[in-house]
Amino acid sequence: MMLKLVDLIRLFEIDLGNDFKIHCATGSNPTPLEAFVEGSFQQWQEYQNKQNFQCEKILSLISLGPNKWMFAGVYEVCGVQRKKRGEKVWFEYSTRLLPGLDSLVGRAIVHFEKKFRASYLKGPSYAQKLFLTELREEKLSVGEFPGYNQTLLSYHLLKTVIRKQPPSWKAALENVSGVYLVMDNQNGKTYVGSAYGGEGLWQRWTAYAKNGHGGNRELRDVLSAKGAAYKQHFQFAILEVFDLNAGKDYALKRENHWKTVLRSREFGYNGN
Repeated sequence: MMLKLVDLIRLFEIDLGNDFKIHCATGSNPTPLEAFVEGSFQQWQEYQNKQNFQCEKILSLISLGPNKWMFAGVYEVCGVQRKKRGEKVWFEYSTRLLPGLDSLVGRAIVHFEKKFRASYLKGPSYAQKLFLTELREEKLSVGEFPGYNQTLLSYHLLKTVIRKQPPSWKAALENVSGVYLVMDNQNGKTYVGSAYGGEGLWQRWTAYAKNGHGGNRELRDVLSAKGAAYKQHFQFAILEVFDLNAGKDYALKRENHWKTVLRSREFGYNGN
């Protein structure tokens, strides 16, 4: 018999009571998973377009794919404020993460067959349908550097990597120059750039983490036209790496090669 998540929570002496909601967290810019890795999921959840948490407690789940969810904690609802700016209205909740569940948060994986769109569910109606399928050894985090040809970061995850400085990531990116790709996920346009002259990819990407454009005129123009928040739609990948001592001429030659391959001058953001 599969263990139910609520039964496991009860073993940690957490009483959900009868007035709780299950939050099946989905969304974008950032996704709840990105916010969790970044350490800002609680704040992400507290911002709501409607009064979705008219309850005493919230059992939070983050989507990992069809029917697969990660347990993100149980929160006590402490209050809510209605906010308004112009025509826009939203609600800011004050919540408290209940202590005692650290060994489950970010580690407990749940099977829940949710075949409807609603994301804020009455807890007593659905709690018995949350089945524990896995208890991971480590809490979800940025993780180890996956390799140069496997690196793909949203802007939010890039900021997290630069801020937390995981040793494997910093060592890998600090010790190579290379050619990288910035993609606009809204329209598919690309920008090809390079780090050279003793400048590692870590140093170059640190500049992007600060403002989204890294000082590049073309990307700065995009953000100027569409607003600074548009950088949330950028993602970063590595096309090629080479030695830190590789000269500027070699780096620009390889950069131009990738611009030609990807046609980022004709259809992307590269201006030259």
